[in-house]
Amino acid sequence: MRLPTPRWWYERGRRRASPTQLLLKPIAAVWAGVTARRIARTRPFDPGVPVICVGGLTLGGTGKTPVVREILDRLAARGVAVNALSRGYGGRLKGPLRVDPTQHTAAAGGDEPLMLARDRPTWISADRVAGAVSAVAGGAQAIVMDDGHQNPSLKKTLSLVVVDGETRDGEWPFGDGDVFPAGPMREPLAVGLARADAVVLMLPADLDEPDPALWVLFGDTPILVARFEPLAPPPPGPQVGFAGVGKPWKIERALVAAGCDLVDFVPLPDHAGFTEATLNAIAARAERLGTGLVTTEKDWVRLPPGWRARVAAWPVRARFEDEAALDRLLASVAP
Repeated sequence: MRLPTPRWWYERGRRRASPTQLLLKPIAAVWAGVTARRIARTRPFDPGVPVICVGGLTLGGTGKTPVVREILDRLAARGVAVNALSRGYGGRLKGPLRVDPTQHTAAAGGDEPLMLARDRPTWISADRVAGAVSAVAGGAQAIVMDDGHQNPSLKKTLSLVVVDGETRDGEWPFGDGDVFPAGPMREPLAVGLARADAVVLMLPADLDEPDPALWVLFGDTPILVARFEPLAPPPPGPQVGFAGVGKPWKIERALVAAGCDLVDFVPLPDHAGFTEATLNAIAARAERLGTGLVTTEKDWVRLPPGWRARVAAWPVRARFEDEAALDRLLASVAP
């Protein structure tokens, strides 16, 4: 059973660690050590085409998949036969397998690959090397890997790390810098940044400027600023929202900022599977309140087909402030 992301992970500057954190710190040290040894000891495989990795330094909730989708679109617009590659987290299939959105479900291949496969050729593979080999055999001239900054199996031509740039309500994207499970980090910040070619700093549509303190942390690593841009307004009328993403409270905040008449909101664990009992409970709440239902596109693809007509999807894209800089970066590795 998945649990919701602990919000205390993202608090910065606590005067002292909680008892829970103190208990988890030894496990965090082991996690960081295992990750570092795996990266150091692995010889990456070169699939023969550029591999652009869109990864993260923290667990979930940063906006990697919208960035992947934007990069796929930009490469395809230049005539590059580009494929997406995902581990297929949350799905039961191990691959390598090309996702068919008319045949596969999120339960089979994962919600993020299913989203990407609606627009571009997308592969799932627990073994990233096998997935890349299959993609190249299928005609891929470039691969965009959704997640995998800590996976050393494939040789990366370009490594981008996506960072949540929203720092409101006392939140800080890295918390106090503790590694999972004591905090949100997948590895220490400096270690992860050392392997990154650029940072994609994701901001909500209604935030004017990122916190200047973030820029200092990234040092000499190039920074590309992008924003979550709604592709459509939220549905009209009062709504009950729900989301099973890394930081569901950010979806609640974004819906309100976009003008949604949000009467209630139900946070769920990241990649949560929707049982009939869960959906019936949410629908009953909406019926009592006299509202519609709205969720993210990522959650919507996980809904059983019979529920999709009852729930509005609210899709967003990653809009880069300096699109020319992104295009130059992509052209340098996939001309």
